[in-house]
Amino acid sequence: MLNKIESLCKISGISGDENRVADYLTKQIATFDGEITVNVDKLGNVIAYKKGAEKPKNKVMLCAHMDEVGFIVTDITDDGMLRFSAVGGIDSRVVIGRQVSVGEKGRIGVIGTKAIHMQSEKERGTAPDIDDLFIDIGAKDRDDALLHIGIGDSAVFVSEYAQFGDDRIKAKALDDRAGCAILLDIMASNLLYDTYFVFTVQEEVGLRGAHTASYTVQPDFAIVVETTTASDIPGVVGEKQVCKMGGGPVVSFMDRSTIYDRELYNLAGQIADEEGIPHQTKTMIAGGNDSGAIHTSVGGIRTIAVSMPCRYLHSPNSMLKTSDIMATRTLVEKLNERVAQL
Repeated sequence: MLNKIESLCKISGISGDENRVADYLTKQIATFDGEITVNVDKLGNVIAYKKGAEKPKNKVMLCAHMDEVGFIVTDITDDGMLRFSAVGGIDSRVVIGRQVSVGEKGRIGVIGTKAIHMQSEKERGTAPDIDDLFIDIGAKDRDDALLHIGIGDSAVFVSEYAQFGDDRIKAKALDDRAGCAILLDIMASNLLYDTYFVFTVQEEVGLRGAHTASYTVQPDFAIVVETTTASDIPGVVGEKQVCKMGGGPVVSFMDRSTIYDRELYNLAGQIADEEGIPHQTKTMIAGGNDSGAIHTSVGGIRTIAVSMPCRYLHSPNSMLKTSDIMATRTLVEKLNERVAQL
């Protein structure tokens, strides 16, 4: 599964430009044994249905989003610099000096701003706005830049996937390519019950794909597989840490977009205890995910989110612990089997 995460993280796919990720997923699914049907809807969601050994009492949808945060080119200056806006929530402090890949051909660029010795005292004391930054692709002027880049082109962080330290991996786009890899791994197994696997688009800009897919599948239950912010780092204490790497999957009772189904929340904890799976919950009401769109669709869908604790979310170097990934995969599989027969 780690190989799949690595492959997925290397693919460029910001919100609204996920087709390369979708192509990879559909090609992977085509190699799986069993009776599987796959559809890519008009918005770009990949919706797969696999028959299991038995027909479930309830229709269950497993969901992970394909898109990553990134940038979109909004203008090209006379001297060939690219102006851009963020796609998704990105802290401008993590982008300065970072290498990016721009456009279909992957033109390399560097995100720049004024050198610190040219900044005013006020500028040095505040984080710059994204709109004040630029991408330097080495063009001599606007006409030269336009030979390689167009307005509306996407840009993504360039970041190597690496395994390091105490059972850890780092890469761009772990949110939520790690969730996509878990869905692939479960789909490739011998399923006990028929299951829908949905890989959504545009989660980072408003949960748009999940809303559309919910109406297509119309499940009784949804299990969202995600990453969530782990702030277990120096200078952050107590509940402000939200969750901890190595503590196992995070099962939320509430975030900024969803109050989760109480029975499913309790069931997830019960299953984790029965199976000896370490688990935790968020210690702050923060963040959100595709659950926010799913649980209010089609007259209401009973929804739970199971997330991997991730440090440095929405940065070029997000970090996960492989034991958390594997534990999340196990809990999601067991939860799917139980929910199918509730």
